[in-house]
Amino acid sequence: MATGAAAVFCVLMAGLIVFQAALIAGAPLGHFAWGGQDRVLPIRKRLGSATSIGLYLIFAVLVLQRAGLADVIPWPGVVTVATWVLAGYFLLGIVLNAASRSRPERWTMAPLCAVLAGLTVLVALG
Repeated sequence: MATGAAAVFCVLMAGLIVFQAALIAGAPLGHFAWGGQDRVLPIRKRLGSATSIGLYLIFAVLVLQRAGLADVIPWPGVVTVATWVLAGYFLLGIVLNAASRSRPERWTMAPLCAVLAGLTVLVALG
């Protein structure tokens, strides 16, 4: 079950990477991210999107390793703890996205965080 959850998790991370790359490129999708105040993100929020892409890649490697599909991080204990921290991060993301002033962000990103939290818990449980 963990390997399937990890695969779905990575597909969703890939989708978020494409989304953040579109925001960086100036796509008018800002109402789905960063509080939804800007249709086209200003430079500082584009830098935040670039940082998000790097984090998403790290998240994917972490989840893949916890599921036994990668061997990049040499400390299994760190991977286990970090996977649970990641689950907590996505649980917090549900709350933060649900509190957004942007309706599109509330209705897309909060449920997406819920799915990512669930998948991360499944992987963390191994």
